[in-house]
Amino acid sequence: MFHFKLYTYIFFLDFSFLGYISTAINDGPGCLMLRCPDPSCNAAVGQDMINLLTSDEDSKKHSRYFIRSYIEDNRKTKWCPAPGCDYAVDFIVGSGSYDVTCRCAYSFCWNCTEEAHRPVDCGTVAKWILKNSAESENMNWILANSKPCPKCKRPIEKNQGCMHITCTPPCKFEFCWLCLGAWSDHGERTGGFYACNRYETAKQEGVYDETEKRREMAKNSLERYTHYYERWATNQSSRQKALADLQQMQNVHLEKLSDVQCQPESQLKFIIEAWLQIVECRRVLKWTYAYGFYLPEHEHAKRQFFEYVQGEAESGLERLHQCAEKELQIYLNAEGPSKDFNEFRTKLAGLTSVTRNYFENLVRALENGLSDVDSHGTCSRTSSSKSLGGGSSRARAGRGKGSTSRSSGPGRNIDDPGHWSCEHCTFANIKPATICAMCQQRR
Repeated sequence: MFHFKLYTYIFFLDFSFLGYISTAINDGPGCLMLRCPDPSCNAAVGQDMINLLTSDEDSKKHSRYFIRSYIEDNRKTKWCPAPGCDYAVDFIVGSGSYDVTCRCAYSFCWNCTEEAHRPVDCGTVAKWILKNSAESENMNWILANSKPCPKCKRPIEKNQGCMHITCTPPCKFEFCWLCLGAWSDHGERTGGFYACNRYETAKQEGVYDETEKRREMAKNSLERYTHYYERWATNQSSRQKALADLQQMQNVHLEKLSDVQCQPESQLKFIIEAWLQIVECRRVLKWTYAYGFYLPEHEHAKRQFFEYVQGEAESGLERLHQCAEKELQIYLNAEGPSKDFNEFRTKLAGLTSVTRNYFENLVRALENGLSDVDSHGTCSRTSSSKSLGGGSSRARAGRGKGSTSRSSGPGRNIDDPGHWSCEHCTFANIKPATICAMCQQRR
């Protein structure tokens, strides 16, 4: 029942009132506060009246404003930040994590609305994204790889082997790359095209110390950043490829595999679970490189431990990814049912479980600030590896800058003489066993 006064009721049936409502809706969200135009009447123009009196287009527009207002004023709901997504997400308080997933399958952080980024915090993500987009790295590259022309001061990159440099037009000044002196003063007496005696003499006298020190610092800083960024970006590309492969598996390959292997699709869900795990692990591994970049250089024990567990995680994920991508093709391209398909099922499911456990514990370890490293700057790799759930005992130097990785050999356990590590799934088996309890592979 409308609570307008009688003369107001008569007025709003007039076309001028309909125009009043339509204009307010087209003006924007302010139409949600719309009231009767009669100064003596404070009745609100609600959704029911809008639906009754306006066109379908205006009614839908008013509904969108109403829903948007509800979402944006509610602290427990947010719009999904994925491009083109119109869904809103409800946040469950007390879930223990800010990571949420929309119906469109996009996962994001509730706190900062960036892509889901565990195990790094929102502050680190903000710094990393800013660094990736900032001009500072461009300036570092220019400083590390170029020198200013002595005449026009424009930065010049040396693209040939000799020290004779010619600036680009219109300057065209010719100079020595090492000492920046005019090339007309150089020749055989100064060392020819590939050396400069003047530079060497001045360098011994300390003339170029500060400039070279700045250039060396810029070069080292750039190399370190490039190391972490390339691996961050590579895992992002691998994750996008895994997402595409997952969709292909769901839409095409699963049905084909079901027909070839004479297995119902419900019995092939372990393959989808494996690909979902690969996608999630690629995301986690990507952000561990941002974590490593901001890990303080002076905390050597933590850095060493971090590179070790990161290397183990990367190795385990590669095994799972290869099994799901390469080994599956054998059964997908088979002409009929394969006798060892059930063995493949056991192996892939086992690798998925081991990888999931390892990465879940890796995330917790990094979120806890690598507390396994004690106050004396040492850490137990045996207990650390077991606590992360990988069960692997292969000594690795990780994936840190300048590090190398080595395998301790099949079946060896350099940390725990009572167990051996499976080369296929990294599960720690008891010494007497000859077959892995997780993936059923022989030692």
